[in-house]
Amino acid sequence: MLPVLAVLSVSILGISTLAGIITNAFIVAVNLYIRDQGVRQNACDLIVCTLGISNILFLFTMTINDFCTFLWSGKYFTAEIYSYFNVLIFFPIFSSFWFTVCLCVFYCIQILIFTQPLLIKVKKNFSHFVPWLLMWSVLISLAISVPAAWSVDYELKKNTSTDLTVNITLVGEIPKLNLYYLLISNIIGCTVPLLLVGISNVLIIKSLVAHAKQMLSSTSSSTTRGEAGLRAAKTVTLLLFLYITFYISEILMFIDMFPPTSPWFTVCLIVIYLYSPIQSVILILGSPKLRSTSLKILSQFACCKWG
Repeated sequence: MLPVLAVLSVSILGISTLAGIITNAFIVAVNLYIRDQGVRQNACDLIVCTLGISNILFLFTMTINDFCTFLWSGKYFTAEIYSYFNVLIFFPIFSSFWFTVCLCVFYCIQILIFTQPLLIKVKKNFSHFVPWLLMWSVLISLAISVPAAWSVDYELKKNTSTDLTVNITLVGEIPKLNLYYLLISNIIGCTVPLLLVGISNVLIIKSLVAHAKQMLSSTSSSTTRGEAGLRAAKTVTLLLFLYITFYISEILMFIDMFPPTSPWFTVCLIVIYLYSPIQSVILILGSPKLRSTSLKILSQFACCKWG
């Protein structure tokens, strides 16, 4: 009989994977539907849709990776398979982080008020730069993910018998990612995006505080810019907290802080799996189009259920 913790963790991982695929597929489907209807989409919609696709890819690769780890561990921990799976896993993770940076920078550029002519021009034409930012995010993610294929070291695992009549030592090689590669890829793919998201968050909140002071000193009521800024601040702050939680769990997994049988190892794995569905919910709530569409679907579902 399987332990309760194992059954609970597998159930949570399965539910979070299914929820993540559904919510991210919803984001992609709504954006594609709106585009087919001839409605003009802004740069924010493009970034959010790209994030949805990246998260779906991440969930599929993580699920396949875990199944292969548990069911075909003998073949999985060979040089070729292990290396390729690392590339497939790291690429959507790093891409998601850099796409999140693109979204936060977009919010930041739209909310902040610039006085210099060059910055005003950049803000006015920033939407044209977004596809290029997304492309560079993909290239950067590829550049730091592909070297994982040849950055594998092998750790000797010895198992010595303590029997007095026989003393047999079995030696096996376990593939491990090179520490230098992990350090460099983590800095470029995780730490730098985290810092950029944090900076964007600080700038947006600072702009909101300045806007609130202007409103208090005048008789004007809440403006559209203030509401948009507040919505952007909430979205970026929630993404930042989610990012930090994922970042800590990822680091703990990379450095093998907990053995696979530890409950804390399961907690870190659950946090990593929950990243995608929680991020998609944050994106849906932060987008007026996605939020209104989801509310319509929920209301129609409620009518059908109780009607």
